[in-house]
Amino acid sequence: MTQLGEILASGLTTGAIYGIVALGYAIGFSATRVINFAHGELLMVAVMVTSAVAASSAPVVVAIAAGLAAAVAVAAIQYLITIRPVTGNPAFGFAWLVTTLGAAIVIESIGGMIWGSQSHDFPSLLHSHNIHIGQVVVSWQQLLGLGVALALGVGLELVRRRSRVGSVMSAVAFDPEMATAVGVNRERAAFGAFLAAGLLAGVAGILVAPIAFANAYMGIGYGIKGFIAMMIGGLGSLTGAIAGGLVLGLAEAAAATWIGSGAVDWFPFVVLVAVLLVLPSGLFRGSAVEAPT
Repeated sequence: MTQLGEILASGLTTGAIYGIVALGYAIGFSATRVINFAHGELLMVAVMVTSAVAASSAPVVVAIAAGLAAAVAVAAIQYLITIRPVTGNPAFGFAWLVTTLGAAIVIESIGGMIWGSQSHDFPSLLHSHNIHIGQVVVSWQQLLGLGVALALGVGLELVRRRSRVGSVMSAVAFDPEMATAVGVNRERAAFGAFLAAGLLAGVAGILVAPIAFANAYMGIGYGIKGFIAMMIGGLGSLTGAIAGGLVLGLAEAAAATWIGSGAVDWFPFVVLVAVLLVLPSGLFRGSAVEAPT
């Protein structure tokens, strides 16, 4: 029972971070039909800028604000350079695969030149006190990540269903051409979605860095896990993004315990294939098939 409790605690708290990253993927995909493979690097930018600003003796709140702003700014620049020119024109097809992968390499390389390959200190968000649930130990930082993930998932789903902005985004996701015909500015919606995705990537980074590490090459790992989580949950589904992250986190924790730590690298792909074989659309219907409500 203790081992099962440890798997649940580790899996849910790690999966919550994957879920927040997956939310960013889902929002960007819903508005543009583009999967931004540089999404993980936006997480890295937020972490490294926050770490650098905090190291200059600035207040933690200021450092976090700077990190989140940096992630949003890089997302905006990336959209204007690598997304906007190749979307909306059938002649470019899947050129976004190349442009977003190229953006990931460029951002990571620039990060490596600025901060090097070594890990850096990251400021604590909460006191290091732990909670003992039976014989299972959970930190307040882990609980914060889980709570924020659930709040974001519920909040964004409510926005999608009950607000004008959500209705516009759902219309763009369901039928972009019809949305344009009734006066929706698709380009503005896509730009706003990418800014929101950058912010979510930054939030995930700020939550995970105190219990992981701050490194210029951390983005690719979280980017891959967030992408897998989105695919498990359902391509473009906000609810599915959080659910997929939690499922992936639990599966990863179980594999690390019962198979070995090396399974963390390959077992997520096994889980993804297994889910898609049974449910080709993922656990929830994605935005490609969701009508606006």
